[in-house]
Amino acid sequence: MIRIERRYNSPVERVWRAVTEPDEMERWFVVRPSWKPELGETFEAYGHRGEITELDRPRAFAWTWGVEEYRFELEPDGDGCRLVFTHVFNPDLGPQEQHERGWRAYFARLEAHLAGGYLSEEDAHAAL
Repeated sequence: MIRIERRYNSPVERVWRAVTEPDEMERWFVVRPSWKPELGETFEAYGHRGEITELDRPRAFAWTWGVEEYRFELEPDGDGCRLVFTHVFNPDLGPQEQHERGWRAYFARLEAHLAGGYLSEEDAHAAL
């Protein structure tokens, strides 16, 4: 399992939108999700079925995809937000270091997005 904690200089409600809404996620996430952020929503991606398994606005959001599990937990931190992300991954899809490196790049992209900018996936990976 991977656990990543980050602090962002944006309020919880802003980070919540960025980690749940497909139009927002398209700017920083690996792909634009095909879900509506609703509990029980199912979706397909790359031949695997997913389901939103937890939705506690604006505190927790979790989903499964194939055999993998993902979860965002948000809490206020001063005038910003603390984000805790967990990913229970399938080691057949790559080693932990590879997954962690990818997530570090995506969270750098999220930081740029929240600050009103844009960081390409290539630039985010190159900066690691």
